[in-house]
Amino acid sequence: MKTDNSGHIKSLRKKAMALPLKPGVYIMHSKSGEIIYIGKAKLLKNRVSQYFGSDTNHSDKVKKMVSNVEDFEYIICDSEFEALILECSLIKQHKPKYNILLKDDKGYHYIKISAGEWPTLKSALQVENDGAEYLGPYNSGWTVKQTVEEALKIFKLPHCSKQFPRDIKRSRPCLNFYIGNCSAPCAGKISQKDYKNSVMEAVEFIKGGSRMSVENLEEQMYKASDELDFEKAARLRDRISAIKKIKEKQKVIACTYSSQDVIAIACGPKKACVEVFVFRASRLCDRHQFIIDATSDLSFARSEFIKQFYMFNDDIPSRIVIDDECEDRELIEQMLTENKGKKVEIVIPRIGEQKQLVRMCLANASEYLAEISGRKGHETAALDELAKLLNLASVPEYIEAYDISHTAGSENVAGMVVFKDGVPLKSAYKRFKIKGFSGQDDCRSMAEVISRRFDEYKSCDNGEEGFGKLPDLILLDGGHAQLNAVKAVLSEKNISVDVFGMVKDSKHKTNAIASDGGIVAIKSNRAAYTLVSKIQEEVHRFAITYHHSRSSKSGMHSELLNISGVGETTYKKLMKHFKTFKALREASAEDILEVQGIPKSTAENIYNYFHSEN
Repeated sequence: MKTDNSGHIKSLRKKAMALPLKPGVYIMHSKSGEIIYIGKAKLLKNRVSQYFGSDTNHSDKVKKMVSNVEDFEYIICDSEFEALILECSLIKQHKPKYNILLKDDKGYHYIKISAGEWPTLKSALQVENDGAEYLGPYNSGWTVKQTVEEALKIFKLPHCSKQFPRDIKRSRPCLNFYIGNCSAPCAGKISQKDYKNSVMEAVEFIKGGSRMSVENLEEQMYKASDELDFEKAARLRDRISAIKKIKEKQKVIACTYSSQDVIAIACGPKKACVEVFVFRASRLCDRHQFIIDATSDLSFARSEFIKQFYMFNDDIPSRIVIDDECEDRELIEQMLTENKGKKVEIVIPRIGEQKQLVRMCLANASEYLAEISGRKGHETAALDELAKLLNLASVPEYIEAYDISHTAGSENVAGMVVFKDGVPLKSAYKRFKIKGFSGQDDCRSMAEVISRRFDEYKSCDNGEEGFGKLPDLILLDGGHAQLNAVKAVLSEKNISVDVFGMVKDSKHKTNAIASDGGIVAIKSNRAAYTLVSKIQEEVHRFAITYHHSRSSKSGMHSELLNISGVGETTYKKLMKHFKTFKALREASAEDILEVQGIPKSTAENIYNYFHSEN
C-alpha cells in the first residue's frame, strides 16, 4: 500500500471499526463518486474492516481496489439472505469495475453456405450481403462450431481455406483425405456435381437433424441398391454410419439429470478460467468460458461467479454441479430457487458419473487457460491439482527441487532443478559440492545446500531465474527428516516458501508427499502425481549425473598422480591447459610439452601412460 495514502486508509479503517455487527451490503466509492465495488457481509464490521487492515493476504486486485477507495457506505439488512438479494440487485444495476463482471458473449451466430458451384460451409458472426445462404441465428457459438465440424466430417467436406475451382490440382491431398474425413476436391478426387450434392446433403443434415438425415439417407441407399448403383449405396451407407458414430460419441457426455450445469475453475498464477457445461434434456448442449483474475480464495470466487452468472441468465437449471466448496452455498440455493420458482440445488460430487463430468469440465478450463497463457493444458491442470492437494495459497508457477547424491559419503553432491509452468527450466539448474563436512548425512547436506542457495538469493538483486528468484514451492527428495532440517534453515533466514518432501516407495518410485501434518497420498490425483514423479526423476537424474562426473574426475586425479613426474602442481597445470581428461588423453607428447613447466621426460611419461598397450 502506498505510504502517502496510509493516513486515509487509517481513517477508513476507523470508520469500518464503527460499523455494526449486523448483516448488510457495503458500497465502495472512488474519488469521483463512482461505485467501484459492492459486497455483502454477515457481519459488516468484520468484513469491511479487513479491507483497511494489513494487506498481506490481499490479492493484487483487492490491493488495487482499496487504493482507489475514497469512501464507502453501507445498508443494514434484516438477514444475510436479504443482503445477498440486495447485493445482486445493486451489482446488476451499477456493474462495479472491481466485481467479477462476466461479459455476455451470447451474440448471434450463423452457419454460412457460400455461393457458387463449389460452396463451402463455415460459421459466421453476422449476415453479409455476399450472395451466400445463412442458417440461423443461433444463440450458442459453440453449438454452431460443433454442428459445422460434424457436418464437414460426415459428408467429407474440406476443413481448409482453399478456394475451388482455383486451387483444384494445385497440391496433394492432406491428411484428412487419407483418414477418410475429406473427399479432397483440391486434388480432383471428387467431381463438382458430387461435391455440390454433398454440401446440399450437409445442409439438410443441419436443418433436419441427425434422425431425419438418417431416414432420408437410408431411403436413398435402398433406392441406389435397387438400381444396382452399389458404389452410391456404399457411400450413403458410410454416411449413415458416420452420423450414428457421432450420436454415440455424444452419449459419452450425456448425464443422468435432465437439467443441470457443471462449473469448474482452473486457476493459474495470474488468471483463472471458469468453465460451464450446460446440460439440457440430459445432453451437453452448450458451454461457456470466462477468464477472471486469479485468486487464492476459490470458495469466494465460485460464490461470486454463480451469483453473477445466473443474475443475467434466465435459464436456471434444477441442479448446479461444482468442483469444490462455495461460500454462501445454502443462501445462493435459496435465492436461485426463488428466482426459478422451483427447487435448485448446488452439489459437489465425490464419485461416479457426476465426478467424471466435473473432471472433464476442469480439464477443458485448464486447456483454455493454457491456450491463452501459452502453457499446455495437462501442465496447467497438474499445477492446479497440486496446489489444491497441498493446500497452497496460489498455483506454484516456479518450483525448485533438490536431491543429494554420494557413494557411502564420498563425493557428496547435490542437484537443484527448476520447473516453470510445469516444465523443466534447465537454464536455472544448479549443482552443489557439499563442503561443510565429510561423510554421509543427507539432512545436513540438504540443510547446507538450502542455506547456500538462499545466501545467494539475498546477495542477488536482479530477480533473474536461478538464485535470483524466490520459488513458489520447494520439493525435497526425502521425508520428514530432510523436511525438518530445511524448514529450520528457512526459518533462521526468514524465508517464507512452502516446502514438502517427495517420498519414494521400495521400488524408488514416487509414493507420497511429506508435509508438516504427515503424509499426503497423491496416487489418486493423477495429474499431480505425474508431475511430482517427473520432478523427482529429473532432480535425481541431475544430481546423480553430477556425482558420477565428480567420481570420474576423482578417479582420474588419483591415476595421474601415480605417473612419474606428476604432482599436484603439474596436475593443476595440465587441467588448466587441456580443460578435460579426454583432451589430455588425445594429446600428443608435443602437445603436452606446450604446457609451461612440463619437462620432456614427464610429457613422455604422461603420453606413454595413455597410449601403452597395458
